[in-house]
Amino acid sequence: MATQKKWSAKVNTDSTHPDQGLFKKNPSVIAKALASRKVSPKGPASGMRMLNFYINRAGTNLSESRHAALERAKTILSGIIADQKRQDPKKKSGAKKSSSKAAKKSTKKTTSRSTGKTAKKAA
Repeated sequence: MATQKKWSAKVNTDSTHPDQGLFKKNPSVIAKALASRKVSPKGPASGMRMLNFYINRAGTNLSESRHAALERAKTILSGIIADQKRQDPKKKSGAKKSSSKAAKKSTKKTTSRSTGKTAKKAA
């Protein structure tokens, strides 16, 4: 029985996967397919992760021209992701949520401190 040397050799998914031979097509087709809900139901960012994984997994086996084409697909896909973020301003990133929570906490601390000082002055 052969042992697998790399963890990535074990990776396989049945829920989301690109069509056979997708990464051999032109960059715009790759980007559009990876941004589709069929291939990446969690959004185009999931497609970007798939593309990065493919590039990293292929490693030195990719020719320079193929690697360049996949990098162009990444550029197109990142543009799609940026457009989607501009169209849907309701969604906030995790960083914004945490900073607003921190601001609320600091406001509560400041309020309680100022209340404590006022109580000392009155007494």
